[in-house]
Amino acid sequence: MEKESHNEDISQTDVENVSQEKNFRINSISKNESEKKEEVWNVISSQIRKDIGETAWRSWIKPLEFGDLKDGVIHLSASSKLVCDRVKSHYSDKLRLIAKSLSVPVSALEINWNELSNLMNISDAPSGRAPRITEMKDKELSRKAVSSTHGLDPRFTFSNFFVGKPNELAFAAARRVVESATAAFNPLFLYSGVGLGKTHLMHAIAWEINSRQPNRKVMYLSAEKFMYRFIQALRHKDTMTFKEQFRSVDVLMIDDVQFISGKESTQEEFFHTFNALVDDGKQVVLSADKSPTDLSGMEERLRSRLGWGMVADIHATTYELRLGILISKRDSVAVSVPDAVLEFLAHKITSNIRELEGAFNRIVAHASLVGRTITVEMARETLSDLIRASSRRVTIDDIQKQVSKHFSIRTSDMFSARRARSIARPRQIAMYLAKNLTTSSYPEIGRKFGGRDHTTIMHAVKKVEELLIHDSEMSDDVELLRSLLSDN
Repeated sequence: MEKESHNEDISQTDVENVSQEKNFRINSISKNESEKKEEVWNVISSQIRKDIGETAWRSWIKPLEFGDLKDGVIHLSASSKLVCDRVKSHYSDKLRLIAKSLSVPVSALEINWNELSNLMNISDAPSGRAPRITEMKDKELSRKAVSSTHGLDPRFTFSNFFVGKPNELAFAAARRVVESATAAFNPLFLYSGVGLGKTHLMHAIAWEINSRQPNRKVMYLSAEKFMYRFIQALRHKDTMTFKEQFRSVDVLMIDDVQFISGKESTQEEFFHTFNALVDDGKQVVLSADKSPTDLSGMEERLRSRLGWGMVADIHATTYELRLGILISKRDSVAVSVPDAVLEFLAHKITSNIRELEGAFNRIVAHASLVGRTITVEMARETLSDLIRASSRRVTIDDIQKQVSKHFSIRTSDMFSARRARSIARPRQIAMYLAKNLTTSSYPEIGRKFGGRDHTTIMHAVKKVEELLIHDSEMSDDVELLRSLLSDN
């Protein structure tokens, strides 16, 4: 589960983390620079996104709409009372702290809630092409489906999704779903680490289905919202309305389905909803950070259902894919960004697409706000904190080399089929560390260990976890290895 920060948890550590943004310092905002104010809010939003995690940011900060920055007060509007109350109680102090670190004179945040902001007409969407997204008000459950673009980002379409080898299978599967009048794969299950494009594909599917088949009713939401609405239905003793809402759609799309792991009642309802839609020939599209078989805390029968259709993994980015994405980003801005800067970013920011795009946006915003020419040195200075963090990131290659050195075996033994205990045990420890110190999925780790099946990696991780409880010598070895890898 993503971490969430609370006002009472603001500490010196928070101050130090935020102060890393000093290289991206923004000059004081004057009243005649109103066109820059929203850019300032975007920078603040981007920083808190890194601090509180993706799920919390998407649930509570992204829905906020910037109004104004006037007399030291940032004016925001929330899409629901729930979001309004949550931001006030959990994130207002952190937002002010971030603003202060950027030299923005903010003394307070004013957040208003308009109940009608949840209900948008189709004409509000770009080009009048809003999908018929079924949305229920947070405050109550309605028996009528409400058409709304709430929750969908108009930037996330197939036309601006950059396709490369790591994501070509997921892209092709998504295209097949929208090109078919019936359920192509049921479900289509997309999974990857953070920031590699699965949510982009989810949104693109919703927009494209509306364009091609406007009579199909689409519902898109996060697993967290699915759970919240189910709890509301139980509280209001109106589960029949809930069932009607979710089982009357033609396409159900749920993002970050791993969120319901360990939530037994929600899983039970989701299981029945899933079965009802599939039995009725309706399309289900899901995303998660792991494959169905790797979702711990999920009932076995549900894991089995999730793997019924097409399971598509989005792999880590390659240099070529990262550079292509940056070139595409440069074409969309009215700022000159030299090729050398794009190549520098593609080499240095390797973790995920979201972080890469964030780095690009950051140097463009910095150049716009302070009037600097974009050069490699300017990018290095502006992104110094991000580059330091990226350079400290542990790779599976690092782990294999360090473990081999520690146990006095050859690195090639990590890929071999040798099963001698003196080889197999260090290899299992390396697999365990790879799962715990990197964001790689089980299949990705398997490929790094000589093309082994993901179930082999799962077995190794579980075996080491069991041994760590009783084997103090192994526990000491693993802790030492963790320390050595962290210090590199």
